Amino acid sequence: MLARISTIAPFAMILLLAAATACCESTEESSTINDGFLLSLIAVLGITANLTGQVGATCSPISVISVDGNSCAAKPVCCSNNSFEGLVALDCTPVDLNL
Repeated sequence: MLARISTIAPFAMILLLAAATACCESTEESSTINDGFLLSLIAVLGITANLTGQVGATCSPISVISVDGNSCAAKPVCCSNNSFEGLVALDCTPVDLNL
């Protein structure tokens, strides 16, 4: 039973990472957003929650497993909130897709 769990756990982690991984044209630490495009976008979308981590702008979902290797030429990040149609992604952490 333990062997089965240790085999399934890495696969489940890959699926979880794939579901939340995005390629963003730009990212910025939430603590430093005080003007510019990201602040305007956050205001227009009515995002009022306390932001943590990085905030990504102009994001699209990417596959962690890709035929040609890294499928993100911009900034690959794993975000906990991608519910803004790709305009912004919240609570992001950079990921290395070349592992």
